[in-house]
Amino acid sequence: MAASVATAAAAAAAASQKLSPLTTPPHDKPFCSSFSKTLLKPCHPVTHTRKVHWTGVSAASKNPISDVSDDYDDKPREECGVVGIYGDPEASRMCYLALHALQHRGQEGAGIVSVHDNVLKSITGVGLVSDVFNESKLSQLPGDMAIGHVRYSTAGASMLKNVQPFVAGYRFGSVGVAHNGNLVNYQSLRARLEENGSIFNTSSDTEVVLHLIAISKERPFFMRIVEACRELEGAYSMVFLTEDKLVAVRDPYGFRPLVMGRRSNGAVVFASETCALDLIEATYEREVMPGEVLVVDKDGVGPLCLMSHPEPKSCIFEHIYFALPNSVVFGKSVYESRRSFGEILATVFPVDCDVVIAVPDSGVVAALGYAAKAGVPFQQGLIRSHYVGRTFIEPSQRIRDFGVKLKLSPVKAVLEGKRVVVVDDSIVRGTTSSKIVRLIKEAGAKEVHMRIASPPIIASCYYGVDTPSAEELISNRMSVEEIREFIGSDSLAFLPIDSLKEHLGEDAPNFCYACFSGKYPVLPRGKVKRVGDFLDDGLSGSLESIDGGWLSGTRN
Repeated sequence: MAASVATAAAAAAAASQKLSPLTTPPHDKPFCSSFSKTLLKPCHPVTHTRKVHWTGVSAASKNPISDVSDDYDDKPREECGVVGIYGDPEASRMCYLALHALQHRGQEGAGIVSVHDNVLKSITGVGLVSDVFNESKLSQLPGDMAIGHVRYSTAGASMLKNVQPFVAGYRFGSVGVAHNGNLVNYQSLRARLEENGSIFNTSSDTEVVLHLIAISKERPFFMRIVEACRELEGAYSMVFLTEDKLVAVRDPYGFRPLVMGRRSNGAVVFASETCALDLIEATYEREVMPGEVLVVDKDGVGPLCLMSHPEPKSCIFEHIYFALPNSVVFGKSVYESRRSFGEILATVFPVDCDVVIAVPDSGVVAALGYAAKAGVPFQQGLIRSHYVGRTFIEPSQRIRDFGVKLKLSPVKAVLEGKRVVVVDDSIVRGTTSSKIVRLIKEAGAKEVHMRIASPPIIASCYYGVDTPSAEELISNRMSVEEIREFIGSDSLAFLPIDSLKEHLGEDAPNFCYACFSGKYPVLPRGKVKRVGDFLDDGLSGSLESIDGGWLSGTRN
C-alpha cells in the first residue's frame, strides 16, 4: 500500500508550484557583503552509490517570514543522543552520567532501560536528565546492561508516551531501542505495517523498527535487526537491548555519529559523542562504521558488516554546531574544526576591527580562531544566562527583544566605541541575528561586522535535524547583501563552502552538505516541509498533523 519512490517523486513534482519546496538558489551568490567594503574507512568495500539531486522552485518573495518565534534559540535542532552500556555493575548509573554529558543534544525528554534477571525495566520522563532521574529511580534499574536516550522536542500533550528508549515484547522475548536520526521512508513503512495489522502507540518513526523486528523470521535475534535495518532509509544510529545482548547499528551513510569505548572494568560503551565516554572514564576505541552492526554479549564484541553502503555522508553540522567542542566526531576534533573555521573567515574576509566577540556558546571557538588569526583581542562581549528555560513569563508591557535580552546581555565596557566582529555558528531565519546586532549597537558599538562559521543554510534537513522549511531559511530567500541589510550589520560574511571542503581535505566527500546545497544523498521522498511544519520528533503532534506537512503519494 506504500507509495513507490517514483510515485512519491511525481507527486512532489506535481505539487511543487503550490508548496514551493526545497529551493536551490543561484550559485553565483557572494559569500560576503560589506556596507563599507579523518574519517574512518568503510567496514567493507563500497558496493553501491546513489546520487540524488533535488531542485525545487525558487521562492518568489524576498521578504523574510514575519510570524516566527521570538525565541533566542533560532538554531537547527539536533534531535537526540543515545548511550548503551554492557558489562558494568552500575550500568544504569553510568548511563545516567553519560546522558548528562549529552544533555546538549536534547533537553525535553530522557529515559533509561536496564536488564535484570532477564527482565527489561524502563524509566522515562519529560524534562532534563536531572529532572527525570534521582537516586530512588536509578535504584529501580539494576543490572549490568542499559541503554539511554535524551531528546529535543517541541511541546505537546503526547510527549511522555513517546519518550525513548522504547521497549516492546515479541514472541521470543523483549527488546529496547534508542534512536538518533530520522527515517525518510517512515510513512510508507508504517502504512504497509498497518495494512498487515500492526497497531502503533506513538507517532515516532522509531516504533516502525520494533514492528519490523517483531515480524522478522530471521534467527538469531541480531539478524532480525539486520533485516529490519535493510528496509530503512535515512539516518539512524541506534542501540538495542535484549535479555542478554547489546546491539549498536549505524545507517549505511553514517549521517549521525556513534562511537564505541571501554571502561577499565571491561564494560563496553556506545555513545553519540566522545564527551559521554570522557565523563564515565571510558577510553575511546573507534567509530561504529557506516552500515555496521556491533553485537555485544558474554563472548565479547562481534562486528558485522552486513548492509551494503555507499560513500559515507556524515552530518557536517556536528562539527559546526551540534557536538560539544571537547568531542571527537567522525574521527575529527570538533574544537580544532571550529577554530579552523574562524581562522578561514579571518583570512578570506578580514575587516578592520578593535575586538572580536562570540555569540555564546556555539560561536566561541570559531571566534577564538578568528581573533588569533586576525591578531585582534577576543573579549566576552555577550554574557549568556544559563538559568533561562525554553519558556518564560513576559511582562504585560511589551519590551523590545525581550527573549534575546533575557538570555544575552551585552558588556558595554567591551563594546562601547569599538569596531566589533561578532562570530556565530550559523544564521537560520535571521530574526535572532538582527536582535543581537541591535543589542550590540545599543551598547555603544561603532561598527558591527557579522562573521558566520558555516556556509548559508538554504535547504531543510531530513536526517534527524529539526530545521525550518526552505521558505523560512533567510539564505534561501535573500542574497548576502539583503541579509546584511535585514540584520543591520555593517558587513556580513559566511564561511565559503569551498574553503570548508578544502579544510576537510580527502575526507570532504564523506560529509553531507544537503543543507547548504539542496542535494540529498537519500531522496526525502513522500514529504516536503512547508512554512510552519515541524519534523516529527516523536514527542509531539498526532499522525494527522504530521501528514499535513508532507506530500502524500498515491496509495494503491
